[in-house]
Amino acid sequence: MRRLLITGGAGFIGSHFVHYWHNKYPADRVVVLDLLTYAGNLEFLSGLEQNTLFKFVKGDICDEQLVTQLIKTEELDTIINFAAESHVDRSIENPDIFVKTNILGTHTLLKVAHKLWIEEGIFKTNHRFHHISTDEVYGTLKPKEPPFTENTPYAPNSPYSASKASSDHLVRAYHKTFGLNTTISNCSNNFGSNQNSEKLLPTVILSVLKGQPIPVYGKGENIRDWLHVEDHCKGIDIILNKGQIGETYNIGGNNEWTNIDLCKKICSIIDQLFREDRTLATQFPECPATKSTPCENLIEFVTDRPGHDLRYGICADKLASIGALNPQPFEQRLTQLIEYYTQAAS
Repeated sequence: MRRLLITGGAGFIGSHFVHYWHNKYPADRVVVLDLLTYAGNLEFLSGLEQNTLFKFVKGDICDEQLVTQLIKTEELDTIINFAAESHVDRSIENPDIFVKTNILGTHTLLKVAHKLWIEEGIFKTNHRFHHISTDEVYGTLKPKEPPFTENTPYAPNSPYSASKASSDHLVRAYHKTFGLNTTISNCSNNFGSNQNSEKLLPTVILSVLKGQPIPVYGKGENIRDWLHVEDHCKGIDIILNKGQIGETYNIGGNNEWTNIDLCKKICSIIDQLFREDRTLATQFPECPATKSTPCENLIEFVTDRPGHDLRYGICADKLASIGALNPQPFEQRLTQLIEYYTQAAS
């Protein structure tokens, strides 16, 4: 039986992981710590409230006293750190909060874990600190370059990715210097239900359904590797159970798309769904597909963001060597996500 502290567990990826872990390991104690900023929502944890092995605590990972109290009173032996500011555009507008949460917050968790687990010996050997990071710490790739591996040098290009790179280095240092049992995972772009509407896929889908312009940075040539959030959760599970202490593992979808091609694919799927189900026309009268007009006509190119990385690509062979994700086909996942939004709006 594990006793987990899941920080940022009311956010998009964190909440999916909480449900995933509870369903697979129902005997484990799960404590969620989340400040409930714009990215967190208690509704994402719906259905767990009555479970005696689940507990939600509203709070900040920078609050050393609170983190100490939780680990001590709940006798927690595992920390999975999802808590992070993660939107690149927001990091350009206000880098300070990214430094506070992503660097100082992660350091607070590490400091308390080291003090309690190592110095006080609560779980001196039987503990784990797993840190969730991003492929953006590796910088950018040219179109024909090999994808990122765990040995790719860090070269972050935004305040967001720089703050995540800093937190990764702190996690590694606490393992090397203090003997903390750590692992790190660097994931590619996630997608799935409950994602913040600022992110690309929700923006595109909701814009199409509302008949509004689809904003695409530059010429839409930027390339991302897309990973379904449930496959990300599986990857973390594999690392926690089979990963080697002190190691980093990339979690990717082996699924690279240019932004413009992805937007067109989403539009094509919505066109098809409206042809197959004419009730959608009544539900979304402003959608071009209602009038049998191609949805991709809504695409509108906008001024590119500063320092926009051209391409992210993940090589996840190291993870595959200890466990397989077996993802569903990408188009099937995309269709499911679009149907989720059509049902959520009804």
